Amino acid sequence: MSDPSCYLPESVLVIAAHPDDIEFTCAGTIAHWVKQGTRAEYVICTSGDVGIADLNLTKQQAAEIRESEARNAAAITGVTNVVFLHEPDGLLTATLELRKKLVREIRRFKPEVIMCGDPTAVWSGESHINHPDHRAAALAAVDAAFPAAGQPHLFAELREEGLEAHKPRKIYIFGRSQNGTFIDIDDSIETKIQALRAHKSQMGDWDPSERIKQWAAEKAAEKGMHYAEAFRVITLETDETWQRLHPES
Repeated sequence: MSDPSCYLPESVLVIAAHPDDIEFTCAGTIAHWVKQGTRAEYVICTSGDVGIADLNLTKQQAAEIRESEARNAAAITGVTNVVFLHEPDGLLTATLELRKKLVREIRRFKPEVIMCGDPTAVWSGESHINHPDHRAAALAAVDAAFPAAGQPHLFAELREEGLEAHKPRKIYIFGRSQNGTFIDIDDSIETKIQALRAHKSQMGDWDPSERIKQWAAEKAAEKGMHYAEAFRVITLETDETWQRLHPES
C-alpha cells in the first residue's frame, strides 16, 4: 500500500470511553470512509452519565440524554449502530470483564480496522490531563484487539454465542499527539462539526466550528492538506496475509 492516506478499509469498529469522544477525534475520517462504502460501528464504554453537571438530573436521565445524542451524532456521520457497554462513567478501568465485552463486539462485527485512543497519553499540551476513562478505554481496546480477539482459546466461551476468533488488520490510534498517518477530511469536516453539535448537553452555547477547523487545519498543514485527522497506525496483518485469509475483501 504505497499511500496509507488513501487506504479504504471494508469495515471499522471505533471504541471510545464517552459519547462525544469520537466526534472530537476521528468522526471526520469515519464520515470520509463511510461515504466511500466502509461499514462502521461504534462501541462506547460508558453512557457519559456524570458528564452533565446538573444536580436536577439523575444519572439515569443524564445517560439517556447522552446516549440519544451519541446516536444522533453517529447517524449524521453515517453510522447506524452504536453499542453502549454501560461501564461506570468517571470510574472506568481496563478490567478483564471490559476486555471480554470488547472481544465480544470485535468477534461479532469482525472489523478490518479498530480505532481507539492512546493508552499511554497522560498529558495533552500544557494545560490538559487526558481523562483516565480515555486511557482505560484505550488500554482495554488495545488488549482486546490483540491478542485476545484473535486467540480462539481466550474467552473460548464466546464460541457458544457463535463468535469465532477474529484478528483485525490494523489499529488506528487517535489523539492530538498522533502524526503518523494523515487522512484528508476536507470533504467531511462539516459533517464532523455537525455531528459534534448533536451533543447539545456538552456544547451548551459553544459553537465548535472554529476550534475544530483550527485543529484540523493545524494537522493538515504538516502534509500540505486543508483539513486532516492524524493517527498512529499499527499493522497486525500484512496485505498479503490479509488477502489470503479474507479473499472476499
